[in-house]
Amino acid sequence: MCYSVVALALFAVSTGAFGQNLIVTAEGRHGSPAPAVMKDDVSVQLNQRPASVADWVPLRGDQANLELYIVIDDGADSDLGSQFGSLKAFIDGQPRTTRIGLAYLRYGSAEIVSPLTADRALTAKALRLPIAQPGIAASPYMGISDLVKKWPAANARREVLLIASGIDPWSAPDPRNPYLEKAITDAQRAGIPVHSIYYPEAGHLGHSYWRVNWGQNYLSELGDETGGEAYWQGFGSPVSFDPYLKDLTARLRNQYLLTVTPEDGKNAKGDLEPVRISTARQGVSLMAASKIRIRK
Repeated sequence: MCYSVVALALFAVSTGAFGQNLIVTAEGRHGSPAPAVMKDDVSVQLNQRPASVADWVPLRGDQANLELYIVIDDGADSDLGSQFGSLKAFIDGQPRTTRIGLAYLRYGSAEIVSPLTADRALTAKALRLPIAQPGIAASPYMGISDLVKKWPAANARREVLLIASGIDPWSAPDPRNPYLEKAITDAQRAGIPVHSIYYPEAGHLGHSYWRVNWGQNYLSELGDETGGEAYWQGFGSPVSFDPYLKDLTARLRNQYLLTVTPEDGKNAKGDLEPVRISTARQGVSLMAASKIRIRK
């Protein structure tokens, strides 16, 4: 079994003049648990300039509020139902501080079938088989942008778990996919990381090596740029979602809230700025989204 690891989560909230919050995931080396990371262990650069670490808060206990949407491509193969047991166990296993919603991607939009709720049974009951009509989602990245637009800001992390092939039938395979780029920008501005699990598309698209390869590349880029995690097992259907969901659960429980302040007081126009997080702490890597919006 193999899966890509593309890490981090981004949660942007204004913190006053020239300040911004960023969710950082700590990852242990070689699969080991990550040691605790302290504020003094962390360094930040914004657009290759030093930035101040104003605060560093472990997102645990009462600080662990999370809003999580599970999003399924309605063009996915209908045998996705074999993974519903794993998804329901994942939903049931989330802490009380997590609210979960469910949406399906169709015709370029996100159809919310179960709004965010702490009622685990309600979310699990709303799970249904995808329609399995090839290309019915249009571009899945249009659907992610639509979900971001529909999702109001909250005093909590907001994250997405996307289950899809990543194939975009509305755009020829190209490194510069306009719908993907817009989804990335929309998610970065909203501070929403998009995690994903690759699952084959129904019909011919599901076994086209050319299309599958591009779909997985797009899911990796979406995760890397927004701060999510992209999982897959070769070009076929995963045997089980369990190892992916176990890893994702661990990451969601090992995040920190970093408050960043540019030392030169610049870049407060709401532009997205490249961000780099590092640590001198041994045995741990810090994963961060590639860009953050700095604003007053």
